[in-house]
Amino acid sequence: MHYTKNDLPELLRIKMVELLNQRVADNVDLLMQAKQAHWNVRGFAFQELHQLFDKVAETSLEYVDLMAERVAQLGGHVLGTVRVAAVRSSLSEYPLEILSGRDHVEALSGALAAFGKTMRAAIDVAADSGDADTADVLTEVSRGTDKLLWLVEAHLEGRWS
Repeated sequence: MHYTKNDLPELLRIKMVELLNQRVADNVDLLMQAKQAHWNVRGFAFQELHQLFDKVAETSLEYVDLMAERVAQLGGHVLGTVRVAAVRSSLSEYPLEILSGRDHVEALSGALAAFGKTMRAAIDVAADSGDADTADVLTEVSRGTDKLLWLVEAHLEGRWS
């Protein structure tokens, strides 16, 4: 841990850094899953989905930056490389063989839902531990992730049957 004048107890800061770094790993994975979908989508609604998946990736990058900066504010080391994410992410592996828009919508919405679930659990841990600021950061990411999930899932209604 780096020196900081932050008045949160060091043990709490260590706990929050670990919690946040786990979510950073998941978020880096989610970011790259969205890019995988963006790069490989084909077929019906290509342009719309291509742009939507890029929006998911761009927003995910904003969220990972927000959480990583909170790690640094707490005096921690950010563990945000793709290799770290590959080892630490709790998200399921993205199916690399898919091409159709529907399959990418299904896969990416599943990743967003799983990420949102881990965010809500992390909010509870931060709040119960007494770190309202970290809980607030996580809440912002959770709220935005739910919006992204809604935007992606909207493409499952009626188009593909």
